[in-house]
Amino acid sequence: MKRMQLEYFVRIVEEKSFTKAAEKLFISQPALSKSILALEAERGVTLFKRDPLELSLTSEGENVECY
Repeated sequence: MKRMQLEYFVRIVEEKSFTKAAEKLFISQPALSKSILALEAERGVTLFKRDPLELSLTSEGENVECY
């Protein structure tokens, strides 16, 4: 896990939105999504429940340790 990915994850959780997080991070939403997808693939977990109306954490996402 790269520090940048962890920062992205935290911002998404705070904003409860990939789009709003991307705006605050000054990156594109697709770039943010790709980074999180890479993190999920690296760890072999799904961190977010992606629903068009609501973004929430999976149990794995809730257990991410931020050092």
